[in-house]
Amino acid sequence: MTRPAPPALIAGEGRMDMQARHTLTASERSRLLPFVVASGEISPRDQRDLMERPFFSLSKTKRTTPILYAAGDTRVEVFGMPEHGMATIWDADVLIWAASQIVEAENLGLTTSRFLRFTPYQLLTGIGRQTGARDYGLLRAALARLQSTVVATTIRHGQNWRRQQFSWITEWEICASRNGRAAGVEIVIPEWLYRGVIDRSLVLAIDPAYFRLTGGIERWLYRVARKHAGRQPTGWTFEIGHLHQKSGSLMRPSDFAIQIRRAAASQPLPGYRLSIERAGVRELLRILPTDLSTHPVDNYVNSIRTSHASTIGTSHAGLSGLHTHKPQLSLWPETAIPALNLSNLDSNSYVDGKRRSADNPSCPSIAPFTGPGDGP
Repeated sequence: MTRPAPPALIAGEGRMDMQARHTLTASERSRLLPFVVASGEISPRDQRDLMERPFFSLSKTKRTTPILYAAGDTRVEVFGMPEHGMATIWDADVLIWAASQIVEAENLGLTTSRFLRFTPYQLLTGIGRQTGARDYGLLRAALARLQSTVVATTIRHGQNWRRQQFSWITEWEICASRNGRAAGVEIVIPEWLYRGVIDRSLVLAIDPAYFRLTGGIERWLYRVARKHAGRQPTGWTFEIGHLHQKSGSLMRPSDFAIQIRRAAASQPLPGYRLSIERAGVRELLRILPTDLSTHPVDNYVNSIRTSHASTIGTSHAGLSGLHTHKPQLSLWPETAIPALNLSNLDSNSYVDGKRRSADNPSCPSIAPFTGPGDGP
């Protein structure tokens, strides 16, 4: 059976026409200037909205059960299509890497774009992965899941933001060299994510050791810790039951609590210490920073620009190959498309015992790998 398209968030808006959605986005690369990523190490950054709410599956097993999360005015709905399953928290490394590249370029006052062009080697090494054939196959699987996952959210729905429905990647293509190795990648990220990255109040630096965390719960906990506890001396405390709701996990609450206790026993999070506390019948997780090695991103980025910058530099390097090009310089035809932590109002937590409410032109394209995989 074919799974019906996910419903819109607001009654009366009907269901999204998946075919129409792909038709509307099919020409995005022909309309956007590509942002060509340079090699070089940069500080990883994460988008704040993605760090504390359930946008990704925490399991390496294919998930098609939707995530339906609501807290106050905030709603998040995530749908994974049967063919690929929902994007996982390991797949999200692609988005973290892309966000980091965009922020680094914006730091220099230079132009970026939602249309990114890079090599698989740059991405895989940037997120601490190996570069063997299996890893390239897993990257294809990750890109397929990121594109097929549909997200609908009311986050940033104030006067200057509107409710949006999107996929994590609207287009992607991997180009192969003559010997069959993956030579280049083009992706287009959604406007919702791009605006959330160039708004510096919505971006935080993360510890590079994050990419070495192997468990889905551990990875999710680190992002929650970075977002909420930050560098606050007293840290942050959550009810474990509330954490379960925020995670979107399919585990039973009791099994989820066991995983949290195991994390508190093994202390896997870089820069943070976990401890289990009790408040009457409530079981709490306290998150304390252990050092100040993780810093928030400073300064604000100017509004979006469309100038044709010729060169862009990266940190620890002079001006380099990170730059924008006109579309005709594509490696393949355009038609070949197969600050400190601030609490959110939907995070129920405890601080110091007091409850707080926050909550190559002829190069052929490669068909997406459709196996379930286990992360890129």
